Amino acid sequence: MTLRFYDTATAEVRNFVPLHEGRASVYYCGATVQGEPHIGHLRSALVFDQLTRWLEYSGYRTTVIRNVTDIDDKILAKALDGGENWWALAYRFEQAFEDAYDALGVGRPDYEPRATGHIPEMHRLIQELIDGGHAYPALDGSGDVYFDVRSWGRYGSLTHQSVEEMQDAPDADPRGKRDPRDFALWKGHKESEPESAAWTSPWGAGRPGWHLECSAMAGKYLGDAFDIHGGGLDLRFPHHENEMAQSQASGRAFATFWLHNGLVTYAGEKMSKSIGNTVGPRDLFEQARPLVVRYYLGQAQYRSVLDYRPESLTEAAAAVERIEGFMLKGTRKLGSGWTAPDRAEWAVPEYFAAAMDDDLNIPAALAVVHESVRAGNTALAAGDDDAVRQALADLTAMLGVLNINPLDEHWSDSGGDGAAHRALDALVRSRLDERRQARADKDWARADRIRDALAAAGISVEDTADGADWSLGTGAHDGR
Repeated sequence: MTLRFYDTATAEVRNFVPLHEGRASVYYCGATVQGEPHIGHLRSALVFDQLTRWLEYSGYRTTVIRNVTDIDDKILAKALDGGENWWALAYRFEQAFEDAYDALGVGRPDYEPRATGHIPEMHRLIQELIDGGHAYPALDGSGDVYFDVRSWGRYGSLTHQSVEEMQDAPDADPRGKRDPRDFALWKGHKESEPESAAWTSPWGAGRPGWHLECSAMAGKYLGDAFDIHGGGLDLRFPHHENEMAQSQASGRAFATFWLHNGLVTYAGEKMSKSIGNTVGPRDLFEQARPLVVRYYLGQAQYRSVLDYRPESLTEAAAAVERIEGFMLKGTRKLGSGWTAPDRAEWAVPEYFAAAMDDDLNIPAALAVVHESVRAGNTALAAGDDDAVRQALADLTAMLGVLNINPLDEHWSDSGGDGAAHRALDALVRSRLDERRQARADKDWARADRIRDALAAAGISVEDTADGADWSLGTGAHDGR
């Protein structure tokens, strides 16, 4: 099946044909570092991590850029309220985002530019727009520069709306604008703002408008045209609409595909700090290990709404434990007869590949994962080592692509329990050896006590033709 994505701009699923054969260039909007990350930020980063990993598995050489907006109105306001330098606040929260991304196994982009490091590129873009009749200095002499939305006939084409239907741009005093919908490219310095938050420009001291930043940075690192621009659904308007308009009005083709991930709700309601139903990394990691959180955040089709509920991570943990249980049992069963394939040797099943090619249909792909787990457990019960080996190979490839293989070192190093499982396995095995000896001695009471003690600790023992095996579970068993 041909790799296909839903393109927001054309409102259809289209075949992915890169601008340069064998290469894929991706720009997706990162954080505005005004506060701690929340679950919506994590989902968006994870979606584009899944995209990147599938592109790479499919043979594309990727270049991925994820920006950091490290200056804007809210950053300045919060820094002022807290008595902190704005740049220190921005850097502190930038690191909080990076820590959360790392914990979830989100790969680092090829580059992560900050807005404040690209002022000259923004100045050049503004001047091009002024020269082309698409931008103008503020009428009130404030030092602002605005994009003239009515000068660009295709304005509104990304979100399929007319200018008359659009809300006013709330980014500056409308008295300086020709039209209240015109948006700021450059924001003149105000006396209430610190001097360090202003850069000299041909239009006076000031700082960049939010939308301008991404156009300048995408152009610097990916060129005038690139393959995919991504971000959360909430960024379609005004942010991405304005990005596309100012970039194309300056003569740049910009993005070929626009991909937007769905939002995260809380028990069916929109998350909002004002009503206190937001969820952050700390909340998630207190309830589940990072591997489970990654599985949960990445299990839905990326364009759909992901609804978070208190029981969501418990359900995700059960799914991960089913996968993990077979992977551990299978590798123990095969012992030295199993060597996990290297990344270059990964070969995902046909139905998994078809699902991923179909606009990253993760639910369908995970169905293949769980079917492989079921087939593997059936093979274990039947003593079919070849089928166990095939299931392990399939799962290694699929879980590797999705970066949710519980046996990977990352999940041990980032709070997962791969290393803990190995240590626990050694301890449980010693108790199972004692139980085996008790059964050989027909000391059934001692065998029962050992099994009951393991069950009380959450260890479920299963007697098979090859001996006793164990898994994390609940409940006592007969022991004979």
